[in-house]
Amino acid sequence: MTMEALVTSSMTSFYYSFSLLPREIRQAITTLYSFCQTIDQIVDASTLIADDDRQQRRAKLQWWREQVEAIYGSRSVVPIVRPLAHVIERYAIPKQYLLTLIDGCERDLFQQRYPTFAELKDYCYSVAGVVGLMSIHVFGYRYPETEEYAVNLGYALQLTNIVRDVREDKERGYIYLPLEDLARFHYSEDELMAEVYDDRFIELMRFQARRARSYYSRARAALHPDERATLYPAEIMDAIYYRLLEKIELGNFDVFRRRYRVRTAHKMWLALKIWLYAKMFSRRQ
Repeated sequence: MTMEALVTSSMTSFYYSFSLLPREIRQAITTLYSFCQTIDQIVDASTLIADDDRQQRRAKLQWWREQVEAIYGSRSVVPIVRPLAHVIERYAIPKQYLLTLIDGCERDLFQQRYPTFAELKDYCYSVAGVVGLMSIHVFGYRYPETEEYAVNLGYALQLTNIVRDVREDKERGYIYLPLEDLARFHYSEDELMAEVYDDRFIELMRFQARRARSYYSRARAALHPDERATLYPAEIMDAIYYRLLEKIELGNFDVFRRRYRVRTAHKMWLALKIWLYAKMFSRRQ
């Protein structure tokens, strides 16, 4: 499977964000996201078997760390890594972003609970914030505030995923909702694992949704209008995930029984609308 096919095979929201990009940038961003997806698949807890398996996965992550170090040390890498090396060199992506992503994903091998939001936010930065930072290097940006935009949008998208995936995560043994938030609403881990759906759970989830919304707002406030012509893929992601969050809210957070999605036609409409706006804006500059 090609790198582009790896990213687009499931017709994810990423596909709708990338499909309208110029060919060179589209290939670069799909190569980058292929790397991110590969790291994520290594730590996929749904296929985790035993402690020995966990150690094997950590060894695979270490192999990737060594490949990243080789790229930045101008040493030879195996053929499968060469497209990534080209993208890193072409777009001057800082090494620490890739290493932080690997470290963040590795946490899923040994950490299944997050006592505080501060800890969860650190995790979200590692697995989503740095992805945004790497992406804007490929898209191109001029203002330092755009880095704040990328990180906050990463937080917003990841927190939306956490709200949507409560059931799937708990079935894998994970609770990403901060335990301090469960305590705040007098809702226990055991109740979450038993899928207790009541007013306490709804208020807990409403609190999570408000937090996610706050990061969408921070991201949008940090985006300079002049950047919209090149960062429209990120705005497409924003629009699709924000709509997903709205659907979950309108469904009263019934995440134990429903799998919320944004319809394909609506994703396409959002992508086209934002792309057309970006094109018109770029002509006025």
